Amino acid sequence: EGDPEEGEEIYGVCAACHLPTGWGDPAGTFPQLAGQHVSVLIKQIADIRAGNRDNPTMYPFAIQIEGAQDLADVTAYISTLTMDVDNPKGKGNELPHGEALYKENCVRCHGDLGQGSPKDSFPLIGGQNYHYIIRQLKWIRDGKRRNANPEMVKQVKAFTDRDFEAVADYVSRLRTPHHKTPEGMK
Repeated sequence: EGDPEEGEEIYGVCAACHLPTGWGDPAGTFPQLAGQHVSVLIKQIADIRAGNRDNPTMYPFAIQIEGAQDLADVTAYISTLTMDVDNPKGKGNELPHGEALYKENCVRCHGDLGQGSPKDSFPLIGGQNYHYIIRQLKWIRDGKRRNANPEMVKQVKAFTDRDFEAVADYVSRLRTPHHKTPEGMK
């Protein structure tokens, strides 16, 4: 069981890239972690540590987290951070196409609002940074993100750049779950 108060101290190292808010950077180099499911955070850190996900920037920090309790604590803290409701979005000109792609390919695992599934370690993607989503989709398609769900890999193989931009724009605009927003956390 993670202790968010203990995790806040550990998160100080993470804050250098993901910001104290957990919102990542506007360019999408570092994703928004705030509000993410604990199971997803643990899986990603474990995959980076085990070499199952290539992330040279994150690797030194992932191995600094010592022991299961520290990992549980820092991920518990991150999950309590409120999400950025003004996250970077796309141009908004392909939203019907993005919605159709999302409903056809993504909703079964990520949910109708991009809420994901903590039980299945499917990430919360609604409200994620547009630029980050595009990069991750392309990395999944190109095999650079080796820890991706095999079903997702098959789905995005046929996506064009237009498809990536449209679905990323749609996902970035999905309503952040109220309980994960600054208003909902009050």
